[in-house]
Amino acid sequence: MQGRELAVVAAVLLAIGCRLEIRCATATPLLALVHPHSSLLADLRSPERVRLQPDHTYELLSDSAGNRWSRLMASAGVTTFTYEARIERPGSTDPVVPAARACAVQALPVDTYPLLNPSPYCDAAALMAFAWTTFAGVPAGWGRVQAICDWVHEHIRFDYGAVAPEKTASDTLRDRAGVCRDFAHLAITLCRCLNIPARYCTGYLGYTGIPVGEAPVDFSAWFEVFLESRWHVFDARHNIPRCGRVLIARGRDAADVPFLRSFGAHELVGFAVTTESVAAEPQAEPVVDEQRGRAASPPVG
Repeated sequence: MQGRELAVVAAVLLAIGCRLEIRCATATPLLALVHPHSSLLADLRSPERVRLQPDHTYELLSDSAGNRWSRLMASAGVTTFTYEARIERPGSTDPVVPAARACAVQALPVDTYPLLNPSPYCDAAALMAFAWTTFAGVPAGWGRVQAICDWVHEHIRFDYGAVAPEKTASDTLRDRAGVCRDFAHLAITLCRCLNIPARYCTGYLGYTGIPVGEAPVDFSAWFEVFLESRWHVFDARHNIPRCGRVLIARGRDAADVPFLRSFGAHELVGFAVTTESVAAEPQAEPVVDEQRGRAASPPVG
């Protein structure tokens, strides 16, 4: 690493959880996707607690992607599902690796090819011409993905009023408004158009490392791209390196990893998400990548 030392930043301890209140007219099977991803099990610092009201049994299942689902049968009426845990995450921010190069299509790992395809919310064919016209002139690799994030962040307005259940990436481009999942879907779709494998991520991300805002904490969406030889985190919604991410699930897009899936009619009548530091934390600093050097400090706010 040419004389540089890896920055040592204390970990942060986070209290995470959620409360879902679901009204069903009849007994209805449900899947809740709120547990941290299986890759983070070693970082849990408390038992995971699930409470159901009225009292029900549930199963905790893991799929082939490492996503962990609670499966239960909700009875007629209102079922309240509560999840709580404590987890340790690095105090450093998302690694920034500007020198990461694009992987040639002919050299991609075979399991990344499906992540170049369209998916329910990522309608790549509709955006192909726009993607190549707008970003083909940016050198391939990290810089091109960052240019996509910059464009989405600057041109799409965050607006809870723009939420629509079936909203696709092309809809977001047309409306120029959306929520975090729409930012992610648009950026993912543009990456796929440019032959960059990209996958959708959902998880907990509160105000760790940044000033506390007025908006309530919600589940967050970001994405990962495959560059050079590994996956890297990007976030078109916030567009700064962040600390305190707690991955819940990965998929092609939000259709693969909804926080609640109902196999029958339901109404979500109550919803709250918790992500907060429960220990002293240092000011976040970007990670130093041993192969690439030190990233610049993120802006605050």
